[in-house]
Amino acid sequence: MAVTRLVLVRHGQSRATVEQIVGGEQGCTGLTETGVEQVVALGERLLRTKELDGTTDLFASTLPRAVETAELLSGALGGLPVMTDRDLSELDPGEGDGFTWEEFRQRYGGFHMADEPYRRLAPGGESWAEFQLRVGRTLTRLVSDHSGGVIVAACHGGIIEGSLRGFLGVGTNDVLETPANASLTEWACQVVPGAALRWRLVRYNDAAHLTG
Repeated sequence: MAVTRLVLVRHGQSRATVEQIVGGEQGCTGLTETGVEQVVALGERLLRTKELDGTTDLFASTLPRAVETAELLSGALGGLPVMTDRDLSELDPGEGDGFTWEEFRQRYGGFHMADEPYRRLAPGGESWAEFQLRVGRTLTRLVSDHSGGVIVAACHGGIIEGSLRGFLGVGTNDVLETPANASLTEWACQVVPGAALRWRLVRYNDAAHLTG
């Protein structure tokens, strides 16, 4: 039975977060200086500890903050090229992309997604239920397509939290600690031909490199 390591790296601090902008494909403008420093610190840790030596594949969502994160980590992962995958992106905000969050709330209102899982965030965007389905489908595809490898994916808090809900069965109303910027969450997945994938959480929200 092949065991695949899937390491989810939350991007560094983003400009959209600091500026309170809805950071979809239009609103995301990449990392802040602090975000770059956070990811550089992670890269230095990986070079020192060699804990991800042997990484076979380096992915990023198509959002600039994730692409920059992966590019900054590439050198610590043997110079691997960054492969982008739109399905690793954060919840799609639809036509509200690029608004300030205040403008977004005024136009579309606010609601608790766990209470209304089929309500889309905004027209053209995703619902919470659609997003959760995408998370499970995408991560399953990655480990199935790269069985036995070590996969690193620069992605988003929603993807990481969604992995816990999907693979550990965490309830929809259970509050999860938001993973820190430039943190590591790792899964070990057994790929058994003809059987369901077996997921084991190795670590969650590991940001030891930012606490020195």
